[in-house]
Amino acid sequence: MRLYVRLRLPALLAVTVLTSALLTGRGTAGDLGPAAARAGRAQPLPAVIDGGAWRSGHLQGMALDRARGAMYFSYTDRLVKTDLGGRPTGSVTGISGHLGDLDLHPGDGRVYGSLEHKAGNAFYIAVFDPGRITRMNMDARTSGVMTTVHLQQVADDYTADMNGDGVFDGNTGNTPDHRYGTSGIDGVAFGPSLGPGDGLRLTVAYGIYSNTARSDNDHQILLQYDTAGWARYERPPGGDDPHRSGPDAYTGRYFVHTGNTTYGVQNLAWDPATRNWLLAVYKGKKPAFPNYTLFVVDGAVPARPGLIRGQAVPRPGNLLRLEPAGLLHLPSGIHGRRGGGQYGLVPVGDGTHYVAETGTESSGGVTLQKGRAVLHRWTGAADPFEPVARAARR
Repeated sequence: MRLYVRLRLPALLAVTVLTSALLTGRGTAGDLGPAAARAGRAQPLPAVIDGGAWRSGHLQGMALDRARGAMYFSYTDRLVKTDLGGRPTGSVTGISGHLGDLDLHPGDGRVYGSLEHKAGNAFYIAVFDPGRITRMNMDARTSGVMTTVHLQQVADDYTADMNGDGVFDGNTGNTPDHRYGTSGIDGVAFGPSLGPGDGLRLTVAYGIYSNTARSDNDHQILLQYDTAGWARYERPPGGDDPHRSGPDAYTGRYFVHTGNTTYGVQNLAWDPATRNWLLAVYKGKKPAFPNYTLFVVDGAVPARPGLIRGQAVPRPGNLLRLEPAGLLHLPSGIHGRRGGGQYGLVPVGDGTHYVAETGTESSGGVTLQKGRAVLHRWTGAADPFEPVARAARR
């Protein structure tokens, strides 16, 4: 049985003020957790944080925990916790499925990540308790540091039999199945509501299969959830027997017309400095589109109702606008940029961002996956991320 401790009033007020400041743009880079709010200060950030080299999948996402002086790295089947000097201080291993993008909840201080279990047609938000990650190789299922919440809405779109032949074609993009071309989820980020309502929302971005033969897969799709009552849904990860405990509905579903990309939004981030949403993707392959690698959703323009383009049967949806800046592809009218962040993107809140760099190394005949977080300054240009170390040398 899990034990939940009631927050004392001062701590609860600190969390409320912190979250309000973050969503109104009055928060600072240090306002990334209740501990930081209580301390009233934050450690200076290094130009590079090394995520180490591991026998795992490649780096998928990162989350900064400035209050605890920690960075979290997702390596597909493990979570690695380091201090800001890049020294490993803990890890969670034995994660069944595909752990993707990460973000830190600015109120409860926990790390949330996307988790796909395609063998079971199940899709989750993984929730990690950083305070309990105290040693290396803690087991995801038995250590009590990780819980999961199922997103049935994603599973419904993923398993949709779009051609009506009574057969779901499974984990392949070469099929008319999967509503909107849904391949699962990847990008996650906390930020303000994209539609009606106030308060903090968890935004979850779909993965989208690369398929140049269909026209109904040319949008990025964002679901928003209010996670305030999610404790009742949280369960330990189920391994080969995935559970289905999760919310009945989302608070909103939103569409961004970008052209088809390869596996959708890899990393999603809300930037308090610009109040925009950053969508880092792998390049698409349709020649009718510009196939940018970074899209910026204009946070100043609310979603508007309209028809979702390319659908065989007209479908209404809530449409978001891309920021009219950077590069413009005149034939499609799509704005975008040539940006990184596909393997990890963390806005600090002061106009700088940690952008992931990846690589491999060989050790004893085994290929290890490497990753590190490199601090960049946002310039807003066509290539918008400039390394802080390079800018300082000018």
